Amino acid sequence: MITASQLRAARALAGMDQKTLAEKAGVSLPTIQRMEASLGNVRGVVDTLTKIINALDAAGVELIGENTPSYGSGRGVRLKTPSSDQG
Repeated sequence: MITASQLRAARALAGMDQKTLAEKAGVSLPTIQRMEASLGNVRGVVDTLTKIINALDAAGVELIGENTPSYGSGRGVRLKTPSSDQG
């Protein structure tokens, strides 16, 4: 699953605004806005999520699932689970 935070970060890494991502993915702007405003995992039609992920992939952004290794090359970021000793 992709989270709303992950979607926003991926779009930022691609240097796209919401409108551009919507156009490249072939979905509506309100769909992108709704997904990015959601809490936790993004919900939506699988076909829509696939279109968005493909558009981000075409822009050079690799979405990495939790506990999944990255086999790509290049720079990137990954959100770590905070350790229990960090307040």
